[in-house]
Parts: sequence; structure tokens; C-alpha cells
Amino acid sequence: MSRLRVAVVGVGYLGRFHAAKYAGIEGIDLVGVADSDRDRAEAVAAEVGCRAYGDYRRLLGEVDAVSIVVPTPAHFDVGRDFLAHGADVLIEKPITVTLAQADALIELARSRGRLIQVGHLERFNPALVAARDRIGDPRFIEARRLNTYTPRGTDVPVVLDLMIHDIEIILNLVPAPLRKIRAGGMRVVSPQADVAGARLEFANGCVANLTASRLAACSERRLHLYQADGCLEVDFGQRRFAAVRTDAAAPPPGLRTETRQLAAGDALADEIRSFVDAVSRRRPPEVTGEMGRAALDVALRIMAQIDGAGGAAVKGEAP
Repeated sequence: MSRLRVAVVGVGYLGRFHAAKYAGIEGIDLVGVADSDRDRAEAVAAEVGCRAYGDYRRLLGEVDAVSIVVPTPAHFDVGRDFLAHGADVLIEKPITVTLAQADALIELARSRGRLIQVGHLERFNPALVAARDRIGDPRFIEARRLNTYTPRGTDVPVVLDLMIHDIEIILNLVPAPLRKIRAGGMRVVSPQADVAGARLEFANGCVANLTASRLAACSERRLHLYQADGCLEVDFGQRRFAAVRTDAAAPPPGLRTETRQLAAGDALADEIRSFVDAVSRRRPPEVTGEMGRAALDVALRIMAQIDGAGGAAVKGEAP
């Protein structure tokens, strides 16, 4: 069986880790890494034992799959070029800047028989993975994702940088259409919203409240889900899962608490292995292009309310 030829485009902070994970997977031929900063590409290539490229277009037609870890505004152009040349793509979140761009990539992948996986890394967090078989029909959800300030990620609003993780997870967990969004936020130190809150109301009555900030004194990444048999808490940062469940055999008030501390694991390695498996087996990836598009849709609607732009921003620009 031939080895899978892969590449990484964009080897900054996160892309460097992508390259290292690919280099450690048996049966993978890491053909090269590309970055507009040629010195950075050379440094990462030396670490993982592959060739360095200053222009990603030199890799077109030379690989079977690629991780795209460039700034969000470049996702569409780079993704389109690799899909058009027959490669499957793992695109970091958000999938693109606009819905029109996302639709164009999804249609191109469909027409070429290619796969798009979107890098919503928290789907592979050990705490969420452990909680999945306990989540039934949540009716109230609280999501808090707070970070201390760092310039990295401020090229996009906090909704696209942080909140979109929880948007994608919640859309995947709630088995009903989204009916209403209420949102607010503000800019503090960067040109785009640094703090945001949103309330999502679903057709089955489920309500989700989401808060995201990149100005917090300390980091927090938690998801609380309330359902008929109790409450589940997923702590992404501490990799801890807790459940408070109704239990007739328990002492009054008839509740039993379970807490599980998960091993550190390696969510990025799991994500990349999942992508490689999807490519090799030609199966749908864990987070499809359509799922990434749905999360982007909600994020843009939240941003439109924050910016006071009505629904105009939802349609996006032509690719």
C-alpha cells in the first residue's frame, strides 16, 4: 500500500505542531512544509525532516492531503487550490471568512470527490469524548471560554477565535434547528470584538448561553449541560468530566455525583489521525465542511448583532 503524501501550509505556532504530528504517524510521507516566512519554513522542515517551501503552490499536485494552518483570510484561496489539484484538506477553524467562500469550497470538494475536515480541535478533547455517551437531550447549556490576552488570534473577532468552538459543539449536540439568536459584545483593546455573549434558542426548547473573552484574568473553558436526569460538566482546560445525576438509590435528595479526571492525551494528534483515517478509508471526517459552515453561519449572525449590521453580514462576500 502506498504511503500517504501530506504537507502543512502555514507553520507558525499551531502549524508547527501539525507538522510534528504528521511526522510521527507511520505510513505518512511528510512531503514538505510551506510558509511565506521562508526562514520559519526551513526551521520547521529541519525539525521534522522534510523539504521547506516559501510558496505553497509548489506543492500543488504533489500531495494527497494537506493541513491548512494559515491566517483565516487565506483559508479560501489555499483550500481552493489544493482541492482543485486533488488533495483532501484539513482547514483550521473557522473554515473561511464568509459563507459564500465556505459554500464554494464544499461544492468544489463534492465535485472533485475530495474531503474537507475543519479543525475544531475541542471535539477531540478527552473530557468531551468521555462525556459524549452521557449526553442525551440537553435543555439548558452554559458555555464559558475565557482566555488571557495574547496578540495571537486578534486578526478575527473573539467570536471566530474562541466562541466558535462552543458553537460547533452545541450545534452537534442539540438535535433541533436553531430558531433565535440574541447577542452582544464589545471591543476593548483590538479592532474587533474582544468580549461576546450569545443566547441560542432551539426549536425543541433548548437554550444555550455562550460567553467568550480574550481579556480574562485567568483561562476557563467549561461547558455545563442540564438535562432531565441531571447536570454534566465538561472542563476542557482541566480535562475533567463531572456528572450530577438523579438516582433513587442515593441518599436524599436522590442525587449521585461522579467525577472523572482524564489523562492529558493529545487532542491534536487524535484530530490529525482521524483526518488521516478519513482520507485513507474515504469516509466522512469527524467535523465535515458542512459542520464547519454551520458553525460559521451562527458565528457571523452573532457578529452581525454585535456590530449592529443586521443580517447583511450573514450572506458574506462573493469568493
